[in-house]
Amino acid sequence: MDFDLTEEQRLIIDTARDFAAREIAPKAAELDKTGRWPTEIVARMAELGFMGMCIPPEYGGGGLDPLSYALAMEEISAACASCGVIMSVNNSLFCDPVYKFGTEEQKKNVLTPVASGQKLGCFGLTEPMSGSDAQTMITTAEKTADGWVLNGAKNWITNGPHADYILVFAVTDRTGGKVRHTAFLVEKGTPGYTQNARDHKLGIHAAHSCTVFFENCKVPDSAIVGKVGEGFKVAMATLDGGRIGIASQALGIARAALDVSVQYSKERKSFGVPISQHQAIAFMLANMATELDAARLLTWRAASMKEKGVRHSPESAMAKLYASEMATRVAHKAIQVHGGYGYSTEFPVERHYRDARITEIYEGTSEIQRIVIAASVLA
Repeated sequence: MDFDLTEEQRLIIDTARDFAAREIAPKAAELDKTGRWPTEIVARMAELGFMGMCIPPEYGGGGLDPLSYALAMEEISAACASCGVIMSVNNSLFCDPVYKFGTEEQKKNVLTPVASGQKLGCFGLTEPMSGSDAQTMITTAEKTADGWVLNGAKNWITNGPHADYILVFAVTDRTGGKVRHTAFLVEKGTPGYTQNARDHKLGIHAAHSCTVFFENCKVPDSAIVGKVGEGFKVAMATLDGGRIGIASQALGIARAALDVSVQYSKERKSFGVPISQHQAIAFMLANMATELDAARLLTWRAASMKEKGVRHSPESAMAKLYASEMATRVAHKAIQVHGGYGYSTEFPVERHYRDARITEIYEGTSEIQRIVIAASVLA
């Protein structure tokens, strides 16, 4: 693997880092405290081409490679994890599957405005009683003479309260040994498509999520993404790429926690010297930096494999597993480095700690990642 970034990739880092430092980071604490949706930041991410980075220009995207996307995701997430996951869902969980599995009509009419950031997308797989085990999914889509009728509910739908479209998965066949699912594109405002108030969570407060309901929601055959009965294939392929986005989000959170810890350790004194000169603190920082770089290499490998078009399920799982758990460990140590101040909302590390925790859960828990990795190891 070539670790030298291209000139274009370095430009993406510089652009994302400058934008994040000037327009996102100064608002991060306020967004966390108030939980408001960052409308102006989402609009600016769209202007910069960050909402559909890997989608070809003819469909509203930037035509960039997955590593460029990962690099930008880390920069945005280092400033604000909420803004990072809003960007990740639109890119990885909506634009990517519609581009890969959608029809030409879907790409022109739906993908193009979403990839350009004029519209927003979300992803509906998880249900109140069905998460990692898709075989227990309750949401159904029944065939009718002129299309399909959806009934059910999806929860923890990031971007849901503000999304214009949802890519939703429903059971379309219960005969035989396995439940078969189908993916559908549903536009907000479709009769029978409703949602409740946004969720209240431990972290990523500005990245709104909600439960979405379908009650006799009628959609045409043209709403199907992929083939009837192959929704599980669409979902799993989507999550392979989505895990690269979440790994990159975790990198950003951890890097932010490390950066402020290094700075604080040079300023805070104890026993007459900066605490960075105490081996206990220096070793903490060394471990944090090493874990961060290890996670970044795993993430870059998965992104590079995605770019080559080769199977990358175990590699994406490894990246997501290690990066997410690393982010929690690094944020934990960041609080320790800060001492009592780390527990105060006046300093950002407690926010990084809360934001990091979700990366071990969404888009496949750490336990699911281990199942995917183990299946590859034991094959």
